[in-house]
Amino acid sequence: MDPMKPDAENHAVTDIETLERLYDQPLEASVAKEIDYIHPDYRAFIEASPFVVLATGGPEGMDASPRGDRPGFVVVADEKTLLLPDRRGNNRIDSLRNLVSDPRVGLLFLIPGVSETIRVNGRAVISTAPELLQRLAVEGKPPRSVLVVRVERVYFQCARAILRSALWDPAHQVERASLPSVGRILDDLTQSRIEAASYDASLAGRIKSTLY
Repeated sequence: MDPMKPDAENHAVTDIETLERLYDQPLEASVAKEIDYIHPDYRAFIEASPFVVLATGGPEGMDASPRGDRPGFVVVADEKTLLLPDRRGNNRIDSLRNLVSDPRVGLLFLIPGVSETIRVNGRAVISTAPELLQRLAVEGKPPRSVLVVRVERVYFQCARAILRSALWDPAHQVERASLPSVGRILDDLTQSRIEAASYDASLAGRIKSTLY
């Protein structure tokens, strides 16, 4: 056995009892923060958020998809319902394919400069109701569909992960040029069927013209 390779399988945790022995009991605040509806305090965070990660699962596997727009783009219809527009994207529709088979969703809301995040778990329906599409239109352009999320659990995540990562600290921002460009990645993966320079040259304009 490679001495530098961890013996992960022989130390795998495979039951709840073993898992719980590894950790302390959660503090009262960690339990009290979880509720089954959108409290006005939680609503304030959701409406201030321009970015959410949408987690789904289905027969083809798990998916975590970034969704972003102007703050408040996820609409709090009532204390048990969220409306999430599906804006233009790459048309893979991985999340939506999952939801056709399994309606369970997890949402993680982030707010630039704020270290706490908001987590929502529930079940979603993909809707093309005309009134919803029109309600969530931007610049006269409606989304292709709207996720109607029935809320089951809501709670805030404490600041530790954001603080450890220094996510909002400008001093820790990464220069984009230090990483492979989108065109470079596609060029490498397709053995140059997609050519890096031409793809990168047109990318910014293409994204700008197809935001909605």
